[in-house]
Amino acid sequence: MFAIVRTGGKQYRVAPGDKIVVEKLAGNAGDSVDLTDVLLAGEGADLKSTSGLTVAAEIIAQAKGDKVTVFKKRRRHNYRRKAGHRQQHTILRILSIGGKGAAKKEAAPKAEKPAAAPAPAAAPAKEAKAPAKAAKPAAPKAEQAVAPAKEAKAQKPAAKTSTKDAAPAKAAAKKAPAAKAKK
Repeated sequence: MFAIVRTGGKQYRVAPGDKIVVEKLAGNAGDSVDLTDVLLAGEGADLKSTSGLTVAAEIIAQAKGDKVTVFKKRRRHNYRRKAGHRQQHTILRILSIGGKGAAKKEAAPKAEKPAAAPAPAAAPAKEAKAPAKAAKPAAPKAEQAVAPAKEAKAQKPAAKTSTKDAAPAKAAAKKAPAAKAKK
């Protein structure tokens, strides 16, 4: 028996006992994987219906492909870029073709529904955060109070005199208190 499955955007013709290298799949060595996207299945010239058909496989290893060198060059522009890449792969051993994987997947979510019951308790926490967001409009009032201070600072530099004029004024200010103390 053979099947054509699609995984990682590519199609593979598989039979029980085959080893194939596919794009990276989640899992560790020894884990089992069901490939549910079966495009064609049959035995010899006879074809079978693919509705609900799965291909069972075992992960042999997670590996990296050969290094690919990417070199870009624009002539007469002194432009050269060199980069490398090693694609992640999963090596699979096909165990069997057949079985109704859809029925197994429907039974699994039913077992998980009681665990999902605590999720609505998290919703009130989000509602509690909403009033905190409503308190933010107070910030523009603080900006309005800061605005007159900025205007006052802007006026002060206009009142300043040049450094040449400031030096004699400081000397006169120092002499004046001394003269008052002597009298």
